Amino acid sequence: MKWLLPEYVEDILPVEAMRIEKLRRSILDLFFAAKYQLVMPPLLEYMDSLLTGTGHDLELRTFKMVDQLSGKTMGVRADITPQVARIDAHLLNRKGVTRLCYCGSVLHTRPASPGATREPIQIGAEMYGAGSAEADLEIQKLLCDALKLAKLRDVRLDIGHVAVFRSIAHSAKVGAELEGDLFIALQKKDLPALRSLSKKLNKTTRDALLLLPELYGGAEVLDTAEARLPRLPDVSKALKTLRALAKACPVPISFDLAELRGYHYHSGVVFDAYCAGVTGPVARGGRYDEVGKAFGRARPATGFSIDLRSVAGVVK
Repeated sequence: MKWLLPEYVEDILPVEAMRIEKLRRSILDLFFAAKYQLVMPPLLEYMDSLLTGTGHDLELRTFKMVDQLSGKTMGVRADITPQVARIDAHLLNRKGVTRLCYCGSVLHTRPASPGATREPIQIGAEMYGAGSAEADLEIQKLLCDALKLAKLRDVRLDIGHVAVFRSIAHSAKVGAELEGDLFIALQKKDLPALRSLSKKLNKTTRDALLLLPELYGGAEVLDTAEARLPRLPDVSKALKTLRALAKACPVPISFDLAELRGYHYHSGVVFDAYCAGVTGPVARGGRYDEVGKAFGRARPATGFSIDLRSVAGVVK
């Protein structure tokens, strides 16, 4: 039938469309009150620009096509955050702290989770030029305020910090290939693979890597990490930041120090937000200082994006 839509792509009908629109307006008003300025990046960009600074994390999720005007390969954005980083680095080029927000559709080659749409609507906020824990706290609070505004039930945050694994691997001078293999094993929490991959590393590094998958839970995780992980400056700094976030967070929080989502993209804190009625995360975010460097302007960056369609689907 000619009028059938592709799998995991659907129309939004009036009742749901109005629910999404009301929520969009309310959350944007919250961002505006917090002095975040709205930007609207294009739906299409050249691939070189679209994936700059993201490693391979977005490449497989991005639809690609040939631009008939230039002959170059273009992509339909799968994530708006890198586009906003480009705007900050090259178009605004401001000194000091810049706060930006956005809302728009993205397109994924495959659903991000079972049954998810391939055309999510992202709404988010990003802060550039602030590398302090206070900036991470501001972003976390803004996210929690947005989720509270949506009146979601049983909201909780799952928080990690990619600098913990990265500093352990780099202090042991682990090669890039082995670091990549260790990353995959940690993501899968595959202890046999971790043991095999780390058997030639020194005992301190091996014990630390094998401990990371166990460091999941409440605030006690940070105590265990502080007592048993190597006393590296970046590890201590990461744990201090996580303690500050835990203390200030208005919703229940858990930690996962083996969570390395966006490892080639993020540089510090990473977090997912969950709520009742949605199987996957309704929001994701973290610190991604390296992206500005990839755009030719090294600049601290932190932020989050909310899956507006998922949130609106459980709003009463």
